[in-house]
Amino acid sequence: MTNYTKILVTGAALFLSCDAARPTRQLPDLRSSAALSRAWLAVPRGGDASAAAPAAAAVSKSVDIFGIVKAALKSLKHETVGGRSDALLLLGATAFNAPLCKRVLGASPILGFLAAGVALGPRGLNLVQDLHRTELLADLGVVLFLFEMGIHLSFKTLVAMRRDVFGLGGLQFGATAAVIYAVAHHAFKVSGAASVVLGGALALSSSAFVLQLLKDGDQMGTKFGKSSFGVLLLQDLMVVPLLVVTPILAGGGDGVSAAVISALVRLVMAVVSISLIGKFALGPVFGFVEGDKDHQDSMVGLILATVMGFSFLTEGLGLSNTLGAFLAGVLLSDTPYRHEIEREISPFRGILVGLFFFSVGFEIDFQLIVSKFGLVSSLVVGLMALKTAIAAGACRAFGLDMPTSQRIGLLLSQGGEFAFVAFRLALKLGVMDDGLTGLMLTVVALTMAATPFMDQIGGQIAEKAEKKIQ
Repeated sequence: MTNYTKILVTGAALFLSCDAARPTRQLPDLRSSAALSRAWLAVPRGGDASAAAPAAAAVSKSVDIFGIVKAALKSLKHETVGGRSDALLLLGATAFNAPLCKRVLGASPILGFLAAGVALGPRGLNLVQDLHRTELLADLGVVLFLFEMGIHLSFKTLVAMRRDVFGLGGLQFGATAAVIYAVAHHAFKVSGAASVVLGGALALSSSAFVLQLLKDGDQMGTKFGKSSFGVLLLQDLMVVPLLVVTPILAGGGDGVSAAVISALVRLVMAVVSISLIGKFALGPVFGFVEGDKDHQDSMVGLILATVMGFSFLTEGLGLSNTLGAFLAGVLLSDTPYRHEIEREISPFRGILVGLFFFSVGFEIDFQLIVSKFGLVSSLVVGLMALKTAIAAGACRAFGLDMPTSQRIGLLLSQGGEFAFVAFRLALKLGVMDDGLTGLMLTVVALTMAATPFMDQIGGQIAEKAEKKIQ
């Protein structure tokens, strides 16, 4: 399957996923008059020329070319509203974003997607009409991205990374969540329940942004990249208890211990189920499909079915859908199909991850920024400074050198995509109000937008440190 075919398939998926939202199709009446209608109906089925001649004359006299063109344009407008226009708009943004950013502006494509989301989204020109379906496709991009990251790791590698994941990652998450909780509750007088949600959600970083930057810079194999990835893995696991505890906080905070036990049981169920499927089913199934000479299309279908199936499994158990996708990638990392899987899935992942960055731009509220500029800017700078300091301090505690620690801290200083999920859940359950939720969504989106700049600053710090050593 060529890359062009994959792009067409992804475009079809965009089209079909959004097309259901279009209104019921009603064909316009292209007949300009009752006389035209009668003349048309007067033509006999047998095609008698003598009987059809008066009808043809009536048609020629009554045809209104201007009316037909007007009706055709009206029909065209009707047919391109909704899902179809969204699909064309999103695919066009994906196609032209990278060339414009790299060749013309010299900027990161991530910033281009964010700017496009702001301009074309609900707070800009409002050209994207079905936001919900767009965000669902964007979430699928993050799922595929975590699957691809899992492909690069084996169980042996994960075991070797346990110090980065559970040690460094645990310290970063715990310390950040505790400090944010204290600041929100005591300094800003936010309720205890809302402060818990704020602490846990803002302690998370963006896997999509960070891993994309690491991949673009070919840093995944370095100590800097592995440590950053280890922290992100722990944060992904912490989404589970955060989403479980939030409904309990809405009910007054009773039954926290039961909720923690429930989350652990569900996690064990997910890991055991995925491990058994991977051990006894994945290998034979992929081998059967790979044995076909013309197996490329079948392989793509099997890969997508595996990713979606595993992500649905963990999501159905109340866990993160990205956790299932990541574990699926890890299971397939030791198989002989690893490189083919990575090659086949890459175009889909690239387009859909671009949609995720695009959808983040939807959350940036410029009216809120202008009306509360001092508060918003203080929260953005304060959050990124706090997360940088804590992450860098945690890295130093685990023996990393100062330049690497600072670089990791800067790279992980933004809010994460799961903060959007946590804040919206808290709003739905009454833990957070509309004003606080809107403010936090804008702040998190702005920290994401600043991530490429923070990565550049971290890279410059590392370069200067290397020059001093030399």
